[in-house]
Amino acid sequence: MKREVEFLIQPPFFYCLSRPEIALHKKRKIMGGIKNQYVKRTQKDYSMSLKLSIISEIERGDISVTSATKKYGIQGRSTVVGWLRKYGTFDWENQTPSNMPKSKDQKILELEQKIKVLEKQKAFLEKQAEQSDMKAAFFDMMVDMAEKEYNISIRKNSLPEQSTDSVKKTK
Repeated sequence: MKREVEFLIQPPFFYCLSRPEIALHKKRKIMGGIKNQYVKRTQKDYSMSLKLSIISEIERGDISVTSATKKYGIQGRSTVVGWLRKYGTFDWENQTPSNMPKSKDQKILELEQKIKVLEKQKAFLEKQAEQSDMKAAFFDMMVDMAEKEYNISIRKNSLPEQSTDSVKKTK
């Protein structure tokens, strides 16, 4: 009876806490008499689907990082920023640091970075082209070997018989 009276006089502890603090405390067990216990949050508390949904909301522009932390009860802004860097689609290596007017040195550095990125892309595409040429030559050799071994023509004729005759007649 005494506990019920105390509970009626004093509001539950979580009325005076903000949303993130509520997530950090266990609810008080009235019957057992256990006092509030601090619960340290870990990365396991946030599911991957929650992380990805928060990131997609931020990247769509529906909410900001700060409002996402408030909305979902996440303690620090850096947690969400870390998720954005890890799972987001934004290229953090080639980002521009701010929206302030850039000096000539900053513009030069930015252009040099773009040149490096383009050179890497060019080297990658050249390597891909070289590999595709090698594959084409390999497959061409395989077809030649199969034609010699089995005495059959595998390749399609470049021009059908009718079109070669019509080309000869027009000349």
